[in-house]
Amino acid sequence: MTEDETVKILLADDHALFRDGLRLVLAGFDAEFQIIEATDYPEALAIAKKEKGITLAFVDLSMPGMDRFSGLAALCDRFGDVPVVVVSANESNNDIRRAMECGASGYIPKALDSNVIRDALKRVLSGKTYLPPSMVGWKNDGPATKVRPPSRLTPRQHDVLGFIAQGYSNKKIATELNLAEGTVKLHVAALLKALEVNNRTEAVFKATAQGLVESPSFKSPQPQN
Repeated sequence: MTEDETVKILLADDHALFRDGLRLVLAGFDAEFQIIEATDYPEALAIAKKEKGITLAFVDLSMPGMDRFSGLAALCDRFGDVPVVVVSANESNNDIRRAMECGASGYIPKALDSNVIRDALKRVLSGKTYLPPSMVGWKNDGPATKVRPPSRLTPRQHDVLGFIAQGYSNKKIATELNLAEGTVKLHVAALLKALEVNNRTEAVFKATAQGLVESPSFKSPQPQN
């Protein structure tokens, strides 16, 4: 990196304190950063869809709105070639493997010493992969083993599903995703058909059972279809 570089980064984490801390760490690098923040998976997916020029995303694995791995896989799928690096309090080797198989480009545990986190950030900002010491030598088997969102749901349907799970009305979803309300209604109808359910409440229950959204964090969905 040089001082003339401007790097646009998505920082997705539901804890404001950690977002502020990572901002401070990034401020110590010899580069100019434009940081866009998200606090849950639906918001991160919406930003990935409409914001141009993002070069790197730091994502907390356990954010509200969707199940961890479904949300991460959807985000990696939406970003395509843009590196998505997980920054998480979870240090389970199994979860790290699953995150990498979802398409993550690295995994930085939050519990690491601040100097180690700085070195890890430096590594991923230079285009390399960082994994915790416990994962050194582990090899991802490649695209054949990657976990992706269920094929019957499109990325936009995942976006809408995440907002439905939080109790958003069609009008509010339209505002969040910068869509016409009529378009949102079409997505909701297609989502209900894909999940083979009759209403939004059934959609949330079935999506939760399938691991597409997390149950503790959302409100009761509103009844409009």
